[in-house]
Amino acid sequence: MPELPDVTIYVERLEALVSGHTLEKIRLGSPFVLRSVVPPLSSVTAQRMTGCQRVGKRIALAFANGRFVLLHLMIAGRLRLRERGEKLPAKVGLAAFDFDHATILFTEASPKKRAWMRLIEDEASLASHDPGGLDVFRAAPSEFAAVLRSESHTLKRALTDPTLFDGIGNAYSDEILHKARLSPVALTGRLSEEESLRLYHACRDVLELSTASLRREVGEGFPEKVTAFREGMAVHGRFQQPCPVCGAAVQRIKYADNEVNYCPGCQTGGKLLADRALSRLLKSDWPRSLAEMEEHLRSRREAPPPG
Repeated sequence: MPELPDVTIYVERLEALVSGHTLEKIRLGSPFVLRSVVPPLSSVTAQRMTGCQRVGKRIALAFANGRFVLLHLMIAGRLRLRERGEKLPAKVGLAAFDFDHATILFTEASPKKRAWMRLIEDEASLASHDPGGLDVFRAAPSEFAAVLRSESHTLKRALTDPTLFDGIGNAYSDEILHKARLSPVALTGRLSEEESLRLYHACRDVLELSTASLRREVGEGFPEKVTAFREGMAVHGRFQQPCPVCGAAVQRIKYADNEVNYCPGCQTGGKLLADRALSRLLKSDWPRSLAEMEEHLRSRREAPPPG
């Protein structure tokens, strides 16, 4: 799912390349993408787009009559800036926004079709769609610590809860926790003041540096390669690859549609976190530490071939 750095760049480039232009027509490629009835789509056609803003992980296009189009890309939704009148892709096209100079395609490369759009009446209605998570760039360390400890969760869950923290998802939470040298399954209520402060600075550093990197990559164009897996990431999407800090093999825990990526050397004192599925399968054979895992892999490599 596009997170704060990706959504920020979308907003900046839409502001630069589309604001000031008139929306002539909206074409729907899927009837399920529109999740609102009132106001109608016609209420924003022939209207000038006056700005663009981020609402959590959502993108709001503002129009001269005070109304908004709110887009939630979910996991596989993406925006493409194309020539005016560009045809909607057959299988992945959700909607097309035809402006007087270009077309924005709203696509989703997933059969689950979770991405959506809504027409929003006014500023007050738009505010009701904000999950309310803390913006770490506007918060003091004490505010961050208070929100972190407001509910008893693992650090991974707390960081990815949009009602607690703004714009952080699966990918960047992995990077933040690695930067902070903290276990993803550590409990929020057991963090020391020093660990909380470390996590606060890691959040700000990772999100700021990632946004700056994407900004340089996109330049004066439009983001075309929005992905959760990027070169330069320390642990996310790097299962079994060496940690860039300590060299230990990156590990992961898979659950539902998500996964936790972490370095046992930097984050868990060498302990391997139990993957539920593998734990049930291997039972007592599940390695408890990085050293035990390495010994297991070494013995497999050195074992004579069968027969």
